[in-house]
Amino acid sequence: MRVLKILKWLMLVVACLFIAIQFKRPARTNPPVDQAQTITAHTQMTPQVQQILNQSCRDCHSNETAWPLYTNISPVSWFVVDHVDHARKDLNFSEWGKYDQRRQGRRLQQMCDLVKDGSMPLSSYTPLHPGSKPTAEDIKTLCAWTEAERARLPR
Repeated sequence: MRVLKILKWLMLVVACLFIAIQFKRPARTNPPVDQAQTITAHTQMTPQVQQILNQSCRDCHSNETAWPLYTNISPVSWFVVDHVDHARKDLNFSEWGKYDQRRQGRRLQQMCDLVKDGSMPLSSYTPLHPGSKPTAEDIKTLCAWTEAERARLPR
């Protein structure tokens, strides 16, 4: 009987804490996009490559994030917003034109490398976003495009 009473109190405390943390939500931002600075404006991108980037990368690596309903719930919102913020700092398709050519070349190489080794998209992202995991053909297409784009950059 005493154990049940403790469990009831514990559940009440957990429920109160869960409700309380709902008032501490990070900002889910989508800064304005200058279309002249985007990766599509600065590269020769095929519709197939654009589709791969849209389905596997754009939610985290652009200022055009689609914020699903579950990102309104803390502590999930903390996790997702933190990932998007870090992803945008590392690579932001919406601000591609602001990168110098050396950085663009490095990011293009990293895109291929990280997708090839399965590091991207994150394994925590793909279960909630069906179709976001690139196929072997998608990876081949993306890497061929990144190689071609790197070759176009001045040396």
